[in-house]
Amino acid sequence: MLEDHVKIMGALAISGEIVGRKKLQKMIYIAKKLSFPFQEKFEFHFYGPYSEELTLKVEELTNLGFVNEVKEKKGGYVQYRYTVTDEGREFLEMYEPDLPGLDACLAEMNGQNARFLELVSTVMYFDMLPKEEVKEKIFTLKAKQRYTEEEINEAYDYIEKLKKIARPVQQA
Repeated sequence: MLEDHVKIMGALAISGEIVGRKKLQKMIYIAKKLSFPFQEKFEFHFYGPYSEELTLKVEELTNLGFVNEVKEKKGGYVQYRYTVTDEGREFLEMYEPDLPGLDACLAEMNGQNARFLELVSTVMYFDMLPKEEVKEKIFTLKAKQRYTEEEINEAYDYIEKLKKIARPVQQA
């Protein structure tokens, strides 16, 4: 099995359960931007950074029986829940992915809603631009989400919080 698959499974195992495909995508993207060793390529999509590679790897892990994907009908849409199966946990014990410090970051992110993580990941996607330009991009590209200036400032603060959580790993 490929090392990248093990890292994704490890992230899912650390998180316990991730509710929503969008949330899973954003958590892995944010972790990657925090210098954790995820290799998936991300492009900007409808809901912010998205990786087709990540989607395919999760699908492969599900087909192998290592990840459990449960579909739930919620009103007019389907929501997905992801957990690592017992077989997946046994497999992980053999490989023990080395992701020190990731647990605290993932636990913090998993406590947030997908809408906020979409905003955080979008801010991080455009991190090479000045803050004012990032705000303009969000107000334009994410107009339907109706993010406020206060929420954008909260996203910047949250990114700094995550960097502090991840910092011991980055210095190692």
